[in-house]
Amino acid sequence: MAVEKTLDRIHVAEQEILQELSKVIVGQREVIEEILIALFSGGHVLIVGVPGLAKTLLVKSLAQILDLKFSRIQFTPDLMPMDIIGTDIIQEDPETGRRHFQFVKGPIFAHMILADEINRTPPKTQSALLEAMQELRVTAGGRTYVLEPPFFVMATQNPIEQEGTYPLPEAQLDRFMFNILMDYPSKEEEEEIVRTTTTALMPELQKVLSREEILQIQRWVREAPVPDHLVELAVRLVRSTRPQDPSAPKIVKDYVSYGAGPRASQFLILGAKARALMKGRAVPREEDLRRVAPPVLRHRILTNFAAEADGVRAEQILEDVIQRVL
Repeated sequence: MAVEKTLDRIHVAEQEILQELSKVIVGQREVIEEILIALFSGGHVLIVGVPGLAKTLLVKSLAQILDLKFSRIQFTPDLMPMDIIGTDIIQEDPETGRRHFQFVKGPIFAHMILADEINRTPPKTQSALLEAMQELRVTAGGRTYVLEPPFFVMATQNPIEQEGTYPLPEAQLDRFMFNILMDYPSKEEEEEIVRTTTTALMPELQKVLSREEILQIQRWVREAPVPDHLVELAVRLVRSTRPQDPSAPKIVKDYVSYGAGPRASQFLILGAKARALMKGRAVPREEDLRRVAPPVLRHRILTNFAAEADGVRAEQILEDVIQRVL
């Protein structure tokens, strides 16, 4: 009975979140589902999409629905690590006149962070954010400050205008659970967007989950059982992306320099478990693994020069591998 109540609570919460978001976001259901899977799994997401697709509105609205503190950081070439972490400032005691340092927290001290155009800032500042994502703490002035969970980062990259950018190294890309592709809306969706956003009406969003409930869902995802054959499939899928592995198909051996590491297998299983719970199922299936495979793996396959010369994209390679294994 307890399991049924848990499943029902998560499934109903997902539907209510989608319903609330539909008041301000038209379409993008797959993107929203992937963001929720990552959030409930305790992971972070990197969204690649052109400007004007409501990425900021999406994550800000989601933070409001989930009653979480939201912070938006606009990454620029002159942004320094202290601009996002915080810094010590000198304060004077009005009674004694003595001066002391006081730490002023930066925008990273929130529950949901929108790291806008993360590839526009130098590697030093990128690393400060990525370290916080990995360690859930930051260091300033020799002191360590713990970030309050849940801590969810949604970073964005613009696929165009690459001049003056600092692309994330593959090792840092690996910190993101999902790489989500956000495309243009359909003609009908775009017409609906124009209709709903050019009026004076501002919809009011209702809170669906509390911070404590989100942390509880993250614990349930970790505790959910997973069949052994699904773990074997996840590992086989990841190993098939490595050109030096005997199980790798010809397209991988010909066009891939480096494949996905063990972290990908972990994220595949966590994502599959989270999606199963969101759909009201206690145990994940192959369909859950298949659904989360593209966003987990697309940024973990590094193609070689032959792929560039022949016009073979990582997405094509990934599609071939998934079809063979799943």
